[in-house]
Amino acid sequence: MARLEYVPNHIALIPDGNRRWSKSHRSRLYSSYNLGIEKFINFSTWAKDFGVKTLTVWALSTENISSRSKTELSILYGLYTKMANDKQIFQTLKNNGARIRVMGNLTMLPVPVRTALHGLERRTRNFKDFSINILIGYGGKDDIVHAVKRLIAEKGNRIRSINENIIRAYLRTSSLPDADLIIRTSGERRLSGFLPWQSGYSELYFARKYWPDFNKKDLERAIRNFSTRQRRFGK
Repeated sequence: MARLEYVPNHIALIPDGNRRWSKSHRSRLYSSYNLGIEKFINFSTWAKDFGVKTLTVWALSTENISSRSKTELSILYGLYTKMANDKQIFQTLKNNGARIRVMGNLTMLPVPVRTALHGLERRTRNFKDFSINILIGYGGKDDIVHAVKRLIAEKGNRIRSINENIIRAYLRTSSLPDADLIIRTSGERRLSGFLPWQSGYSELYFARKYWPDFNKKDLERAIRNFSTRQRRFGK
């Protein structure tokens, strides 16, 4: 493995292009999404090997749940449940010391999916070498609205001042560190509401490949590109 001088601590990922990959390969949508999940497991191992400490992936947005067909959602829910219960995937997580955290409006998910994902959280809670955050039922604006509603509900007229730390504490993603590098695949050049709170000073990298075609060399290229950036954080 090539040595990289400057590696982001936290990579956040938008694994886009599964449906277009399926169409271009005349493949079933199930096969495309299944391949996408397998690719993410590999991606997480590559990232850890390169020295990344935290990985966050956008698995399913609030908009996806509202707008996608019941058939497509059923495929995704089934695959996420399968992933959460897969012994081989768990062994890979264990080998990498990878702890899973699931974040988002989980009430939007069917109970069996929630149960499976929470089970994976419990089984990996003592792993401390690498953090993987799965955002599911997540939307950036929804996260901030949720924080404000929680703050008002808990503090009400006792609120004397508002600052960034207070708002962050009430986010569903409150435990997420700011993202150093955000990668989006499929050629789309936007964040679509991804991590608005944690992306203020993130470096962005847009890859042309659809997510199922993304490989370790592509990740290395993204990290090398990141290493050339001058990060000033507003200074």
